[in-house]
Amino acid sequence: MALYANMPFALSTGMGTNFLLGTLIQSGDMSFGGAMAIILVSGIVFVLLTVLGLRDIIVRMIPKNIKIAISAAIGFFIAYLGFSNTGIGSYEGGSIGMGDFTDPTVILAIIGLIIIATLTAYKVKGAILIGIAAITILGIPFGVTTLPEHIFAIPDASEIGSICFNFDFSSFASSSFWVWVFIAFFGDFFSTLGTVLGVAGKAKMLDKDGNLPGIERPFLVDAIGTCVGACTGCTTITTFVESSSGVEAGGRSGLTALVTGIMFLITIFMAPLFVIIPDAATGPALIFVGFLMISGFAEIDFSDFSEAFGPFLMIVFGAFTANIAASIGAGIIGHVIIKVFTGKAKEIHPGLYLLCIPLVLYFIYN
Repeated sequence: MALYANMPFALSTGMGTNFLLGTLIQSGDMSFGGAMAIILVSGIVFVLLTVLGLRDIIVRMIPKNIKIAISAAIGFFIAYLGFSNTGIGSYEGGSIGMGDFTDPTVILAIIGLIIIATLTAYKVKGAILIGIAAITILGIPFGVTTLPEHIFAIPDASEIGSICFNFDFSSFASSSFWVWVFIAFFGDFFSTLGTVLGVAGKAKMLDKDGNLPGIERPFLVDAIGTCVGACTGCTTITTFVESSSGVEAGGRSGLTALVTGIMFLITIFMAPLFVIIPDAATGPALIFVGFLMISGFAEIDFSDFSEAFGPFLMIVFGAFTANIAASIGAGIIGHVIIKVFTGKAKEIHPGLYLLCIPLVLYFIYN
């Protein structure tokens, strides 16, 4: 991402796919090798679409208003993660409510949010990083931060042989295999699309039509990353929405991605130190970055209801389903439906009608 795409996007394993496939493996419904085979094939499909230019067609036929709304949808999604991780908001049992404001984690998270906001108001560089460090330290006397016994550790590599290149293609010819490939691919594609356009929008890198010049480069990197990740026992490698924190700090080039990658390498050997950082410290950062991302909301054209309905669905799906791929899918489907039902079907790109078919299937099978 740094050397080829030269863009400030961080990559890691997609947590949605981790959870989904991890649950299937634990329940015995899928083998580890079968999951890796699904990820590999979905990555190959992603590479082919990118190389053949079909990805670019999909991106360009999406309406400008939808593209603008992606940034706001991601903002609400990131803020939700912050509220959920810190306990400020309660989301258990299918209900939404306030968390326990006597909990030290919640108290520290609120203090962290105040620190980050205040430093940002005074235009202090690295406000988010300072806030994370401050709450990590404050968390020690509160019992929220647990000090490690040692800072450095050599990772255990004894299981690498059973993880790398572990592929099980025994169900390759079954319909269920391709259903899961479809889910993994669309989750990766639209999550990457949303993150790339959303974060790039925050960085003012989009053109007047809401497109990112050179977008094929980060897409190709993302797609190849998924293939390589499958070979090393990782689920879908995708562009992370947390990249927005780097952009907010001023990152605009591949140097941001390079430093991020180097830091990830360091954490392999300094894991005992990095894992002490509590949710009370990282949660406020997510909430604040979410606030910064929703600024794109003001750019959505609300003068035409048929143009605003799709973005609205995208934002609420992002906030209440915690799924960026589902958020973008709902926005696109809603946009097409309202246009058709209001007699404006000709305003829709023909390809968008075709795109709605796999999107509807994604909702059904996911």
